[in-house]
Amino acid sequence: MARLSGKVAVVTGAARGIGRGHAMLLAEQGASVVVNDLGGEWDGSGADQRPAQLAVDEIVSAGGTAVANYDDVSDWEGGQRLINQAIETFGGLDIVICNAGILRDRMTFNMTEEEWDAVIRVHLKGHFVPIRRAATYWRERNKETGEPVNGRVVLTSSESGLFANPGQLNYDAAKSGIATMAIVLAKELARYGVTVNAIAPRARTRLTENTFGSRPVEGDFDARDPDNVAPWVVWLCTEEAAHVTGQNFVVGGGTVQLVSGWRVDSAIEKDQRWTLDELDDRWRELFGDRPTAPVQRPAPPRPPAGTEPRSP
Repeated sequence: MARLSGKVAVVTGAARGIGRGHAMLLAEQGASVVVNDLGGEWDGSGADQRPAQLAVDEIVSAGGTAVANYDDVSDWEGGQRLINQAIETFGGLDIVICNAGILRDRMTFNMTEEEWDAVIRVHLKGHFVPIRRAATYWRERNKETGEPVNGRVVLTSSESGLFANPGQLNYDAAKSGIATMAIVLAKELARYGVTVNAIAPRARTRLTENTFGSRPVEGDFDARDPDNVAPWVVWLCTEEAAHVTGQNFVVGGGTVQLVSGWRVDSAIEKDQRWTLDELDDRWRELFGDRPTAPVQRPAPPRPPAGTEPRSP
C-alpha cells in the first residue's frame, strides 16, 4: 500500500540527482509532486526547463502525478508561487523537501563577494523562502481547523557544513546554518503538527562527481547512487515518522547516521570576572587531553585539471 496517498509534496532542485530520487519515490508512494528546478549548472549559471519536465514526464509515465515548477526558490515571490502552485493544482500542501543548491568553491582569501552571496542565497535563503511560505499556509490551516496539519519538512545540509571542509567557507556556512534551521523550525512549528529534519547526503551528483571517483563494477551495489538517499527522506514524510523532528542525519548507501550538534564538553568557573593571569593558569582544564585546534582531515584527491574542487 502506498504510504503517502493523497499527500501533496514540493521538492526543490528535483530535476536531477538526489532531488529527483526524492520526487520519484514520493510519487511511487502516492504523493502528488511539484518538481521544482531552474535547470542551472552546478555553479548556478544558466537555466533550462527541460530537466524538470523530463522528471515530471517520467513520474507520469510510471503512473504517478506531478507538475513542473521553474521558480527561483531564493526569490521572495518565486517561493510564494511555488507553494501556491502545489495548493492550487493539488488542493493542499503536506510535504516540503528543500534540496536545491550550487557550489562556488574557493579559499577564503580568493573568494569574491559574488561567490559568497550566490551560495548563501541559493542554499540558506533558498531553504528559508519556501519554508516561510509553507509555514504561513500551515499556520493558517491550523487556525481554521484547530487540528494538527501533519506537515513534513526535510532540509538538505551537508557533511561539509557539519564537520567543516576548507575551501568551502560559503557552502559550509550555509549548510551549517541549514542544520541549525531544522532544529529551530522543529521547535517553532511543533504546535501546528509539522516535523522538520535535515539530512546530509553522501551521493554522487554533479556537485560531487570529482570527489567520489569512478563508479563501481556493473552489478555491484553503488553506495554513491543518489537514489539511496530517498528512502530515509521519504520515510521521514510518513505517519510512522510523526515523532521524529529537530534531528540531523547523514544518509548514503545503506547507512543512516544520527548526528548531534553543539554540546558543552567542559567548563572552568569562578564567582567573579576572570583576570588574564588566572586564565593563564586555568585554561588547560578546558581541554584536558583534547586538541586545542581543529583536527585536519586528509586532503581529497586532486580533481582533473581544469575543474573546480567539489565536496558533498
